[in-house]
Amino acid sequence: MGDQTNIVCKNVLERVPIEKPPFQISDIKKAIPPHCFTRSLVSSSYYLIRDLGMCYAFYYLASTYIPILPHPLAYIAWPVYWLCQGSMFACLWLLAHDMGHHSFSEHEWLDDALGFIIHSALLTPYFSFKYSHRRHHGHTNSIEDDEMWVPKRKSNTLYSEILNNPFGHLFVAITHLLIGFPAYLLINMYGKNYNGFASHFYPQSPIFNNNERNQVWLSDAGIIVILYAFYLVATAGAKWLFCIYGVPLMVFNVEFFFLTLLQHTHPSLPHYDSKGWEWMKGALSTVDRDYGVFNSIFHHATNAHVVHHLISSIPHYHTVEATKAIKPILGDYYKYDDTPILKAFWRETKECIYVEPDEGAEKSGVYWFCK
Repeated sequence: MGDQTNIVCKNVLERVPIEKPPFQISDIKKAIPPHCFTRSLVSSSYYLIRDLGMCYAFYYLASTYIPILPHPLAYIAWPVYWLCQGSMFACLWLLAHDMGHHSFSEHEWLDDALGFIIHSALLTPYFSFKYSHRRHHGHTNSIEDDEMWVPKRKSNTLYSEILNNPFGHLFVAITHLLIGFPAYLLINMYGKNYNGFASHFYPQSPIFNNNERNQVWLSDAGIIVILYAFYLVATAGAKWLFCIYGVPLMVFNVEFFFLTLLQHTHPSLPHYDSKGWEWMKGALSTVDRDYGVFNSIFHHATNAHVVHHLISSIPHYHTVEATKAIKPILGDYYKYDDTPILKAFWRETKECIYVEPDEGAEKSGVYWFCK
């Protein structure tokens, strides 16, 4: 089962400990081999060139050969291309995400320049997301301050009552996947509850502080340039642009939301309010999963996410080794689930509807998923 075959998990639904961990971040860093912290521009560039090369190869094959295929074969070839290219978009997006964490190279200006170009091409405002994502890492699983995947409460009857049935679960799952990421960027759906209009495209959004607003403008400018370029291309062939770029972009959005939902949603992981939250406990409230061959394709964002939340500057090509090094220290605080991915997604959709404290534990500041 991928890279985690040495893990024996008696019950993947067993709750993780909520007590303050007996170790510190310094203990975790000491356990990781020193070379895992090295950000090699050569190694990182290899993965970037590889992913760009795959994107171009899929584009070349689709634009050159699918139009000359007989119709029955073309109807099969296009969906295959959309899935493959959408997955490569996800790979590139994840590399740009790493650039935002400054784990691509030793040069932050280079990381930001490359990340800005890649995320803009995928219609993600680079600096806007970088800043909100930094706060997500700083307040993971805080009900009050996390920037993404803020869970619903039972008092939200839309989720706890109206949609809490098989048809509602299916509706929520489809909605999550189809519009989840664009809705998060546009209107902060699934994000922190702010006073005022919160959007990654709005420089005056309460998501950002005054020192960040100019770079939000720059992020918007990057998106506008890309959209204008697409407009020029669409005037010559809107259908071609939709098939070559539009549908793969939608596939990427689905895959991205699928991945991140499963990184942060699990029946055994707690959320905390201000009475119970600590940075270490929040960072440990994430889960590693096994996607088989896709672990390496998606740069180990799937099976080495816990260590990423603990030390986000470790390059993705060292995160598996770093994970193996810290597991003895984390012990029961480390959560790994080898449940088949589609089964896990449906389970989490059904079981993780809202969060509430255990009966009689309202003052502990700890909340668990309920259905």
